[in-house]
Amino acid sequence: MLPSSLPRISSSNVSARTLLKLAVAPTTLRIQQAHYTTNNKTDTNEAEAPNLSSRKLTQEELEFIKPMIRVDQAGEIGANFIYMGQIAVLGKDKNLRPILQEMWDQEKVHLARFDELIAQHRVRPTLLRPLWEIAGFAVGAGTALMGKEAAMACTEAVETVIGDHYNDQLRKLVQLNDQNKDLVDLSKTVQQFRDDELEHHDIAVEMDAQKAPFHSVLSSVIKQGCKTAIWVAERV
Repeated sequence: MLPSSLPRISSSNVSARTLLKLAVAPTTLRIQQAHYTTNNKTDTNEAEAPNLSSRKLTQEELEFIKPMIRVDQAGEIGANFIYMGQIAVLGKDKNLRPILQEMWDQEKVHLARFDELIAQHRVRPTLLRPLWEIAGFAVGAGTALMGKEAAMACTEAVETVIGDHYNDQLRKLVQLNDQNKDLVDLSKTVQQFRDDELEHHDIAVEMDAQKAPFHSVLSSVIKQGCKTAIWVAERV
């Protein structure tokens, strides 16, 4: 049985990825029982079991997953523009540029996948894409102008919220009965991307995110902004 609520990630030196994986051990077990691997590099086709249902999603299931896909695509749009803004300011830092670029490249993969899911399931994309692009770039560039520690504090705060968000989605997905290929593929995507985001969180902490000026205030503002954006993007 899954826990009714899962612990949230705290901004500490403890690995967020470790905490969250411990928190979702029952979820991971359910996912494994749904016949797919949690290995980030495993191809979807390799994860399928011969007896996995290929039935079409019901209308109820479609209505359940559409807001998830819409908000996740919107979130990845914002994430891409955050890293674009950070690199625009800090791109000349030879030590930091490769790290930012690697994280940005992962976000590009995430966005491409959700673009595919939008088309596959005929999901209406967010109507506020220009807003998420502008807001993402402004947050990324604005924190980068405060210094690399503040840029990392931004990443730490954003990925804390997104890690929790993906984890909540995963918990809901694996609770659905009669899992089929589409539901399992979506769960696999969410889990893989959650792990990527938590890795970004841990990198940010290791790179002195918590030494940013006014770290607590900055983190709180960014987290609240992310939560508000999630609520809006699910609906608009």
